[in-house]
Amino acid sequence: MSGHRWAARAAAGAAAVALTVTGGAVAQADDDIASLTAEQIADRSRDALLGVSSLHLSARGDLDGSGDRMSVDLTLDRDGNCAGGVDMGEDGSVEIVKRADDVWLKPDKAFWETHVPIGGSTFDAILDGRYMKAKADDPRLITVTEVCDLDTFRELITDNPDATERGTLTKGRETEVNGAPVIPVTRTQGNERLTVDVATEGEPYPVRITVQGAEEEGTVSFSGFDRPVPPETPAASETVDVTALLGRSVKPV
Repeated sequence: MSGHRWAARAAAGAAAVALTVTGGAVAQADDDIASLTAEQIADRSRDALLGVSSLHLSARGDLDGSGDRMSVDLTLDRDGNCAGGVDMGEDGSVEIVKRADDVWLKPDKAFWETHVPIGGSTFDAILDGRYMKAKADDPRLITVTEVCDLDTFRELITDNPDATERGTLTKGRETEVNGAPVIPVTRTQGNERLTVDVATEGEPYPVRITVQGAEEEGTVSFSGFDRPVPPETPAASETVDVTALLGRSVKPV
């Protein structure tokens, strides 16, 4: 199915924001997080993010420099389960549920018309508001299933260059994000400015990352650390088998 690269582009943009702020050597200091240097705080937040088994990711803005406004809202874990969706404004949106070996997708009408201009309206009519269901290893959906795996996200972060290649890091004053205390660390490189707000209570998770630059701008928020992905999956009456869909015949599963 053409058009499924939306997920890879959107989530990769969110991951890129995270990995360009965090990354580098492990900080060993035992001090209060707010008393550490900017580099140590960034490293602590990276290690904390890499250690989670699941999380909720919410991203808004133009996060890949394409000029397209998009939002990503996903809960995902290291077993490859996820639930949520991607909204690309006028270009459409898709709801996603992945559990074990199965994945369910529900593109809206605008998505079909934009990304599958030939036959998209037919697919939309066949689905009639239902999900299309496929096996997670279906090669046509591989970018979707990779995005739904937290380990894919973690690999992007671990491949990030070390602190010497991150530009200038500066520490700001303690503040709050959604009522929780954080310490901001900002990376400035050329015309790009990225700020990660790191929790100062409990684990030093990066709870919000903002990016401002000539080509990219947006916000990525992390929450729900180590909380399981919701186990609910679409009912059989709400799904259409992907093979039947691509064959343009309805086959509830």
